[in-house]
Amino acid sequence: MPLLKDPVFWTLALFLVPLVVRVPIGVALGMATITVVWFWDMGYQMLSYSFYAGIAKFPLLAIPFFILAGIIMEKVGIAERIVGLIKQIVGDVTGGLAVATVIVAAFWGAVSGSGPATVAAIGLILIPSMSDAGYDKAFATATVSVASGLAIIIPPSISFIVYGDIMQQSVGAMFAAGIVPGIIVAAFLCVTVYGVSRRCGYRGEPRGSTSVVLKALRDAFWGLMTPVIILGGIYGGVFTPTEAAAVAAFYGIFVGVFIYRTLTFRVLHEILTESVISTAVVMLVVACAGLYSWLGATVGLIDKIAGLLLGVSSNPAIIMLMINIILLFAGMLLDANSIMYIFLPILIPIIRTLGWDPIWFGVVMTVNLAIGQVTPPVAVNLFVGARISGLTMEQISRPAIPLIIAAILALAFLCAFPTLTLFLPRLMSLI
Repeated sequence: MPLLKDPVFWTLALFLVPLVVRVPIGVALGMATITVVWFWDMGYQMLSYSFYAGIAKFPLLAIPFFILAGIIMEKVGIAERIVGLIKQIVGDVTGGLAVATVIVAAFWGAVSGSGPATVAAIGLILIPSMSDAGYDKAFATATVSVASGLAIIIPPSISFIVYGDIMQQSVGAMFAAGIVPGIIVAAFLCVTVYGVSRRCGYRGEPRGSTSVVLKALRDAFWGLMTPVIILGGIYGGVFTPTEAAAVAAFYGIFVGVFIYRTLTFRVLHEILTESVISTAVVMLVVACAGLYSWLGATVGLIDKIAGLLLGVSSNPAIIMLMINIILLFAGMLLDANSIMYIFLPILIPIIRTLGWDPIWFGVVMTVNLAIGQVTPPVAVNLFVGARISGLTMEQISRPAIPLIIAAILALAFLCAFPTLTLFLPRLMSLI
């Protein structure tokens, strides 16, 4: 059969079939690429060089440093102190803890840049706190898990770094473009969790005295300064986003050693171990996905899919709707960085043909992928939340539905009004 001799067919089949049997995404991408390149004699000798070249890039150095910084901030107690401050501020207002959870998740996103890491950092503190205050535990876990998706929208974001590398766009411009959309998505989530809390009668814990609130503010001060130092340094021209990641890591070490005095050698070992593992997973996917994207372009897969999408309609709104639907379904199966490397080469011709701003499209795509982190069956954020809370994915998925709908509405809002995304980068003369 001609189909069985077509490298395009095998490029897809050798990637999708291993995914069905739960082969890790990086392995599936690498195996598919190596097999097709070998059997169709496309120059397998270049694979090792291409593998190295795919990750030997200065902007990508920010990924391990931001991962390291996020884990340091968690381990030294910064997350705990920020949560304590927010709890004191909202007190026993109806839905206060749920709204505070969204705000803390947005703030922590400005530290870690990773959704699952944010769930782990704040979930261990907020899920028990909300449960003790009378919130349904499944709702509390769903709120933490969905709100943690803000971590890849609020800068600094690992996904923005990956997107900027693939599309050759300024990472600083991407960071600036993510601020307003991140706030908008957070606002939609806040309204939703408040509505659910009001209907169910969820309240927080009584607020402490003024002295207690001031003490919580003093304790959290060094944590609150983290995004100020990172983003202020980038936009003030003091350092690049990659250098900012290294500064964030050293700042976390300084706070842990000299301020909170919680960073021991044992904790440092845990931090470095987790950082190495997380970085290795991300960079393996980045390298293998880069190879797979090259293969897709070589065999003509990218041109065929792009032509198919453009052939459906010439209406940009219809095409954007189709792209968002495809990305939402892809987010149910793959992680955000893999989707970037697999789908962006396909979407580049479409972006150029329709004249879309690549910065705006990158933010819209990232918001879409943030939703994918909480949509089953993969739903990495829900998985981490389930592990922390001791609940099943099924128990968490139901209360997560209203929050996912709110995030999708925010996505539609950002698609309809690109100016909201591009306002800050233009104001700061970054684009």
